[in-house]
Amino acid sequence: MTEQWRCAGHAGDLSEDAPIEFKLDGTEIGIYKVGDALYALENVCPHAYALLTQGFVDGDTVECPLHEAVFHIPTGKCLKEPGGRDLKMYSVRLAGEEIQIKVE
Repeated sequence: MTEQWRCAGHAGDLSEDAPIEFKLDGTEIGIYKVGDALYALENVCPHAYALLTQGFVDGDTVECPLHEAVFHIPTGKCLKEPGGRDLKMYSVRLAGEEIQIKVE
């Protein structure tokens, strides 16, 4: 079976302090840039269902805008409660200037 990738945005729309949101088949995904690397993770905080891309990005972490849960962007690991659990990660790549998410 051939891998399928879907366009999620353009590299120029993404910066280290401004992630972008993408919806893949009804699933909210946040795309982040940390240094030269791109990461895609579940965009909804498991604790209170806030969109994490609307939170505070500090280096390689993102803080939920509602209750200050903190997640590690490169791994999705919950670093500060009340996050409740780690976030699901998605495969992401840059193809030219196009950011792509792998369809799983």
